[in-house]
Amino acid sequence: MIQPQQMVEQALAASSADGCVVIAGEHTETNLRFAANSLTTNGQMQSRSVTVISTFDKSDGTSAGVVTRSVTTGDELAELVRASERAGRDAGPADDAAPLVEPYEHGDDWSAEPGETGVAIFETFAPALGAVFDRWRKADRLLFGFAEHQLTSYFVGTSTGLRRRFDQPDGRLEINGKSADFSRSAWSGLHTPDFVDVDIDALAATLDTRLDWAATPIDLPAGRYETILPPTAVADLMIYAYWTASSRDAEEGRNVFAGSGGGTRIGEQLAQLPLTLRSDPNEPGLRCAPFEIATQSEGGLQSVFDNGAAISATDWVSDGTLTNLARTRSWAAKTGAQPAPFVGNLILDGNGTTGLDEMIAATERGLLLTCLWYIREVDPQTLLLTGLTRDGVYLVENGQVRGAVNNFRFNESPVDLLGRITEVSRTEHTLAREWSDYFSRSAMPAVRVPDFNMSTVSQAS
Repeated sequence: MIQPQQMVEQALAASSADGCVVIAGEHTETNLRFAANSLTTNGQMQSRSVTVISTFDKSDGTSAGVVTRSVTTGDELAELVRASERAGRDAGPADDAAPLVEPYEHGDDWSAEPGETGVAIFETFAPALGAVFDRWRKADRLLFGFAEHQLTSYFVGTSTGLRRRFDQPDGRLEINGKSADFSRSAWSGLHTPDFVDVDIDALAATLDTRLDWAATPIDLPAGRYETILPPTAVADLMIYAYWTASSRDAEEGRNVFAGSGGGTRIGEQLAQLPLTLRSDPNEPGLRCAPFEIATQSEGGLQSVFDNGAAISATDWVSDGTLTNLARTRSWAAKTGAQPAPFVGNLILDGNGTTGLDEMIAATERGLLLTCLWYIREVDPQTLLLTGLTRDGVYLVENGQVRGAVNNFRFNESPVDLLGRITEVSRTEHTLAREWSDYFSRSAMPAVRVPDFNMSTVSQAS
């Protein structure tokens, strides 16, 4: 099989467009799936995709044709280039057009073999999981879930001469514990780059405790409750806010970050606590590509014209104040601002020193959530979201968990929520349950909100 670097070079050489970008992705994946305390399947997959972006300078602007396919042969690659060129010639001017990125110094090893993952990644995790299965069988409780690890080697080449590559590891574990009669359920999940840091005993112990809590059912009506949101729930809300943080949309008055009198809310204090929402491609345990990889343009957040552009650490909210919004090179040039590329991780820091257990112990009366799901946008102007609680909502009284209450539908804006947070725990790596398929690298604290809006009781279990 032709090496991905060779495919990039061959595609660039075959291009007759005014400009060309080629992205090759070599992907390997391995997984374990388990149900009822037994391993059910394991597997390994390998795939390759190539994206060709052909740009054409026309009298009314620059157009781009973007085509992505699975390619294994030279003939298939040549046809992919032709398809991209046809699409580019037929397309109208792109509103995010910018000159392709010129070469610059970096330390990538372009010629190195693509990275690869395999079942050996589970060498220490699998035996530990098996031991947990044995304990849960004896306790007459059931574990379900999956562990997966992926590694994608990206190779980006442009007709300007830029060459960049990055090996992106991504692993996640999702695990669900149930009582033998399936009447009680608890969930936990995490992101890991290599499964070395996974403490399956601790995860199983947490699920065991939550199932014990659920033995006492409590009915509560809808209303506003003091609520502790764990890191996974905070991640789901903050990631959605991040996805909408386009400077272009804000300046055009189309998102929650638009200023009331025009412009944006940059410079406005969003939180009373010194919260910092940031991204950093070099964040330990959450490393992501330090340059743009875009196989499609995404509404003000990413542009195919920006492929290969360097990405650096960015504070989006600093000490409670909105300091930046995502900005493509094209929009930056039009507005006289600096580009602010979208980064593939998200961290919320609040200088918290306590853990979740200490927050529970300090609660006079409130709710403790496990996670959120089925999150949908209601109003883009306020970023009002709705969704459901899942796999455990617990009533805390006088520092003790009293039992599990019914599920709720919630209505909240994550941006508004930032201003109402009264306490945060230590920041820790977590996995957003709703968005884990799309955005897996995050670190969040647990947060306390005095008046979280549980709008209706949900019958979902």
